[in-house]
Amino acid sequence: MHPSPGKTRGKRHELARWLEREKPELISERQWDELRTELAPVSESHLRHLLRDSGVPLATLVEGVRQESLDALETSLSRLLEEYESGNRDRRVLVRRLVIGAKDHARWASRNEQKRAGKEEMMLWMTTWLENPALFPDWVRLRRAVLTS
Repeated sequence: MHPSPGKTRGKRHELARWLEREKPELISERQWDELRTELAPVSESHLRHLLRDSGVPLATLVEGVRQESLDALETSLSRLLEEYESGNRDRRVLVRRLVIGAKDHARWASRNEQKRAGKEEMMLWMTTWLENPALFPDWVRLRRAVLTS
């Protein structure tokens, strides 16, 4: 059965239509909120995945914590550190919640035997970031030295 002409074909299609209509140069936090409403119901993780796939640049808090590699994780945690350090109390809480959610996702993903070691390493990085964000850049440099030796 084919969808009727006016019917959408999923969140990816709805997002593509929104991107075509709005033509954003960057997905801001305001646009993120708009998309969450317009594409509802949609999980934040699924929307982030779709937005990352779209190729449109994303604001730091929209992009979230990238976990496809340690390089991506380090880059996203470093960007979030900038948001954290320059933000007010509410902004810091928001950034911490984002990192905590990513750490929880890594914990869940680590149940897969094939992903366990990598996700446990990522959880260590995020836990270190959460325990002392300002220390993270020095810690990650030292950690990388240990991993490559």
